[in-house]
This record gives sequence, structure tokens and C-alpha cells, in this order.
Amino acid sequence: MSTAPRPVRLRWTAPAARWTEATPIGDGAIGGMVFGDARGRVGLNDSTLWSGTPDGPRRALDAVLAGGAGPDRLAEVRAAVARQDDDEVERLLRTFEGPWSQEFLPLGHLDLDLGPAELTDYERVLDLSRAVVDESFLIDGVRVRRSSWVGAADGALVVELVADAPVSATLRLRSPLRVASTQVRGPQGGTAGLGLVVEAPVDGAPGHEPDAVAHVWGPEAGEREAAFDPATAVAVALRTDGTATAVPAAEGSRDISLTGARRVLLAVTTETNARRWWRHEPTATRAELAERAAAHAAKVVASDAVSLRARHEADAGALLGRSALELGDSADPTPLDVATLLADADDRALAPVLYAYGRYLLVSSSRPGSPPANLQGIWNESMRPPWSSNYTININTQMNYWLAERTGLGELHVPLLDLLERVAETGSAVADALYGARGWVAHHNTDPWGWALPVGAGHGATSWAFWPMGGLWLADHAWQRWEYGRDRDELARRVLPLLLGASAFALDWLVADADGVLGTSPSTSPENSFRRADGSEGSVSTSSAMDLTLIRTTFERTLAAAEAVPDGVEEPLLAEIRAALPRLAPVRVAGDGTVAEWGADGTSTDPHHRHLSHLVGLYPLTAIDVERTPELAAAARRTLDERGPGAMGWSWSWKIALRARLGDGDVARDLLREAARPYLDDPDVDSPVDGSEWGGLLPNLFSTHPPFQIDGNYGLAAAIAELLVGAGAGTPEDPLRLLPALPAAWPDGRITGIRTRGGAAVDLTWRAGHPATLRLRDAVGAGVRDVVVAFGGRTHTLPVDGAEVRAADLFGESA
Repeated sequence: MSTAPRPVRLRWTAPAARWTEATPIGDGAIGGMVFGDARGRVGLNDSTLWSGTPDGPRRALDAVLAGGAGPDRLAEVRAAVARQDDDEVERLLRTFEGPWSQEFLPLGHLDLDLGPAELTDYERVLDLSRAVVDESFLIDGVRVRRSSWVGAADGALVVELVADAPVSATLRLRSPLRVASTQVRGPQGGTAGLGLVVEAPVDGAPGHEPDAVAHVWGPEAGEREAAFDPATAVAVALRTDGTATAVPAAEGSRDISLTGARRVLLAVTTETNARRWWRHEPTATRAELAERAAAHAAKVVASDAVSLRARHEADAGALLGRSALELGDSADPTPLDVATLLADADDRALAPVLYAYGRYLLVSSSRPGSPPANLQGIWNESMRPPWSSNYTININTQMNYWLAERTGLGELHVPLLDLLERVAETGSAVADALYGARGWVAHHNTDPWGWALPVGAGHGATSWAFWPMGGLWLADHAWQRWEYGRDRDELARRVLPLLLGASAFALDWLVADADGVLGTSPSTSPENSFRRADGSEGSVSTSSAMDLTLIRTTFERTLAAAEAVPDGVEEPLLAEIRAALPRLAPVRVAGDGTVAEWGADGTSTDPHHRHLSHLVGLYPLTAIDVERTPELAAAARRTLDERGPGAMGWSWSWKIALRARLGDGDVARDLLREAARPYLDDPDVDSPVDGSEWGGLLPNLFSTHPPFQIDGNYGLAAAIAELLVGAGAGTPEDPLRLLPALPAAWPDGRITGIRTRGGAAVDLTWRAGHPATLRLRDAVGAGVRDVVVAFGGRTHTLPVDGAEVRAADLFGESA
């Protein structure tokens, strides 16, 4: 394993005609979509550009309380659940619904337009190890090379154009938002610039609310409240060896015309009040935002392109290079043609690409200091994005971060913990006022403002709108930060407080039956509904498997975290948790041999439902295990058999990971091949959520529902890792399993940098389906000493010392 993994480079041979053909770039703050056409279009996003304002969640809670929701009405709901009065349950729970979380919005687009000529001999290459898009083409017989990246090291989107002969171009900057002001700077000494200040709406309704006002805009500048101004400034600075001239534009603003240019360097920067709020900084005036953005962009282009690119590649490459996957023995560095890759459906070629691409997308969309990756990462072109492109926390946001710790990207997890702390703050008020509960709660959706209420606007179906377990599932990610990173300061400062708050809510949410057994009411299994033996249908019952699993896991982890902090911690809440755990109802096996999804036997109204909520204990949690809980593992397999194959991108990813935990490698491979097929229908037409029209991969390898949702990309990378290296803690009771679900069609390969709970990194090669070499390294300085590894029924304890060992000597040669 001494040779470095070969770089993964993706190639397209035509410019993008639409968003889902363009190539994503980003640094967690700024997102870009490179189209590669003669227009030189780059779609622009800023990760903090959302509708809404910081006080939105508080105002929505006040309105819900004014409508009569609260602890007394919760008691009415529980009584109606007990008598199975589904209509009354639905009516009452809808009074708990606020309107909706806010929308992630597009910033606009930048053009460096080379005129009406058609590009020929075109190539666009994305290097997944360096996070740079390089293009080469002919325009009017002149060879042009264009490179684009977003560098976190310099905080800017950079475009470099180099032509073999002088070319002319027009620089444009446009936004679909309300434009407050425009600026043109220069030209002076070969440097020029454009700028916009735009305003986000103070409220935005999701596209599935057709009767709602799409966007509500705030007051004019002279009437704004001083507390928060939803303004964003974007600036473009340009340096060229040609002549730059400001010219009038059709929209009443100004463009910059370039002539005689062989070299052009552009930098795009943004400044937003939302980002300042996110970082706990004071807001700024619009003039201050514009000046800061312009000064920043000018500083970037004052540097040279070689230095800018080198700083960016060093920063991104350090993250991207921590883990890599190869299948087979290919070392061909030739860029992989994406169209051919999709058409061939060779999963041995495609699986390493999807692994690398998922990690690349997370590196590009989630960095400390900015909000976490949303439903579309940080890439959205629509003013009415699907499901608001928000944080859907009954699976999708969690899936975005399944690969973070496991594949060596732990610091990219930090934005999600930042969001958790926002939600815990607003969610504590919701827990108290709505339910009379301690701690904090979150439901189906959230946004950067910390939305914690149920959504639905008073008419959302309870099957999806009412689910008070979102906070408990998110708390798993706080635990992961400790489990993989072993930072005791972070454990005490962030992780334990979040877990204590989630546990406090769970304790007060539980209700006891006549025998003293603790369960939940009302209870849903996200987005699913059931049919009772008498033929009646409902979506609200008691003690769903997901509720019970999340509560038990949160309790256990809270106790473990309290014990692990320096000098330990003891408080009355921990005693309550210890008393509640043995009384908590268990997850059951239903009469048909599947995992019981609800507290009482009932069959799913959709037997092939896309959600696998009742299997959360198998993956991503570890409550169900083939060796420790074989009965539940068998029931989980039966459940997956009944659910059938995939439905859309994220659902495939979950099913692959679940099959990996069960050791069903060949079934997982079949699902992966389904998920990786090209999507050939119109990607701009949303498919039914019932999964009757399956998704696949779009021309730029985005996973689609459809519509495009990035969670499927992140989830595929995590699921592929799960097939090759288990998530065991490396203890005798929970060993690290090597090749736990290796598909037979992947007999040879290697994976590097997979992390273990405890802080070790694993480098593994295998031949003919058996481990060949193995190296264990301390990845986080946690002082981990030994790891118990397992394969083929054998276990061995190995030192974490960075030495390569012949795994064949430990586990035997292949047959």
C-alpha cells in the first residue's frame, strides 16, 4: 500500500445545457455550477442566502400557541390516540403545526461571455483530488483554457482564462433576488469590478404550498428594523492584460467589456448579514457589506493564479486525500468520460467514482463557519426549490453527514453541530411551551434560523408533519463527533449538553402504560401510514420502533458521555435516565417476522415505502447487529426483503448501507447498480414521492429523486465504505469487521483512511475476496493502542502503530 491512490478525474465532452449537467464547485460558503459554454456561465450560491429572519421561529411559536396548542391539547391528543380516533388525532395535531421552515435561495449567475461563436473540441475535467474544473476548447479557431474553483484558503470563487490569441468577452453579474444596488469599479491598471447588493425575502413558502404567497419581502430601506437586514453583497474583481470598459446593460445596470485579452483572472466574493449572524458577529450596513466584498475580491485578484490555485489545492487536497477507494488493479490516470461511465454501468469503475464524488461534494459544501449542507448541498438555481432545499431531519440531513467521520472528514461535521446548537436554543422554547417538557425538541424540518416547530401550516398530514424525534436523531451526530474524534473538551463543551437536552425531552415525552412500561404517544414512523386488522388506516399510533430506538440510544449515549468527560459528571437527570432505561419498551418482531414499525401490529399501507425508519437501529445506529441481536437482524433482513428494491437516490443509499450491516454484499451491489443507472427522463419534472418512478444519476452524477437531492450522493459514499470496513468499535465485544459485505464481483481492491470509533484509521487491501494487507494508524492523536479486527470468524488484536501487516498471515490465504 505504499503507492498513492490514483486521482479520480471526470470528463465531459460538451458544455452543460442545464443545471443538472453543470459541474459543482464550492468551499462551504460559496457554491458555483460551471456550465462551460461560450457564455462562460457559472451559477452562484451563498450558503447563508436563505429567506427568513432570526426571529421567525419565535414569532411562529407565538402564533401556534395563540391557536390553542399546548400541553393541555397534547393530553387531548393522547386520549384520542388511545381510542383510535384517527380523525380527531389528525385535527388536534394540525393545531401544533407552524407554517414552514425557510428556503435556500440562488444568488444568481456570473457570465464571462465570449460571444455567439460555438465552442469546438470541448473538454471539461473535474479533478476530485484537487477540486478544480479545467476546460479546454476552440472558439473561432483560438485555443482557450479556463479553470474554475472555490478556494476556502482565499474565500473566493476564482476563474482563470488563458487564450492562445486575443479574445473579446463581456462580464455580467445577475441575480433573481431584489437588487438594492449595483456597482462598477475601474477599469484601472487592468483591474475592474462589478458588484450587487441583493435582499432576501423575509418569508418564503415551499413549492408544495401553491396557495401561499411565494415570497414576502421586507420593508424598504428607510423603514427597516435595525435588528436584522437580510442583505447580501457579491463582488467580482477582474484583472486582465486586455482592455476593460464599462458598458450599459439591458437590465439598467452595467457590464464590463473586454477586448484584446489573452489572460483574465476573476474573483467572486460575498458578504452577508446572515453569515455574520451565524458566526455571532454584529450585522453591517449594506454599504459596509458591499465595500468589504469588493475589497476582498480585489485582494484576491491582486495575487497570481498560480499561487491562488496552489493554496486551494493544498487546502482541499489535504481533506480529499485522506481516504480513497480502488477496485481492481487499474492505475490509468486518464480522465473518466462520465457519459461512458454511466452507459457502461460497470460498478467496479463507478463505485470508486461515487465514493470520491460524495466526499468531494461534502468538502465543497460543508466547512466550519458556514451552515451545513442542505438538501442540495449548496447548489440551487430555483427561487422555489424542491422542499425549500432545507434541512429535512427525518433522514436527509443525517444522511448528508454519514460519511463525514467515517471517511476522514470529521471537521466538516462541525457545521451540523453549530446548527444543532441553534435548534436546541429555539427547540427548548418549543418543548416547554408546546409539550410542557424539559430539554429541546425538533421535528421534520429546520433551517439556519433554528426552526423547531412542526411544519404543515395547519393542513399538513401528520404522517410527515408531526414527528418530535428529529432532535434525538440529530443528537447522534453530536455523539459521533466524540466517538470518532475523542476530543474531551468538545465532549464536555458541546456534545454532552446537546445529549442532556435531548434526553431531558425524551424523559418528559415518555408515557407509562398500566404495567409501568414506557413508550411514546402520539407516535409516527416518518412519512408512512398503517392499516389495522379491522381495515382502518392511520398514521399516528404509539411507540414506533424509531421512537424507541432513538430514545434508548440517546439515553445510553448520554450516560456514556457523562462518564467520559474529564472527571466525570453527575446530575439528577442521569439518575432519571438510569431508572427509565429498563422500563423502556423494546423494539418488537411482528407476527410476519419483520421488525414491527408501530407499537401495535399493523401493516404498512405502502409495502414498498421509501423510508426504513424502523431499521434506524441497524443503520446508522448500532442497536441491531447480526451477532449481538441475531433475532432482530433476521427481522431486519425480512423487512428489507418485503420492502423490495430501491425507489430514489437517498432510499437506495439507505438500503445499501442496511444490507452492508447484514453482510448482504451481493444484494447491496444490485441496489448500487440500480442507484447508479442514468436518469433519462426530464430531471426538472418532480416524480411522485411514492417511488413509482425511480431516480438514478444525472449527467453531472448528482443523485436524483427526482428532483435533484444531494443526500443520495453522500449516502452512496457512506454505504460503499460500509461494505468494505465495518463500523465496530474495535473491542472484543464489537470488533472491527474487515470486508463484512464484500460483493463477489469486487474480489480485489483497496481502501485507505476509513476511520473507526475510537480514532484509528484503516488502510486495507484485499485479493480474491480475502484481506491481504492492513495498516492501523492513530488518526486523531487519541492515543488508541489496540484494535480487535475480525474476518471469517477469526479475530486478532493489532497495535495501532502505523505498521503494515500481512492480513493473509492472520486470516489465511484465499481459497
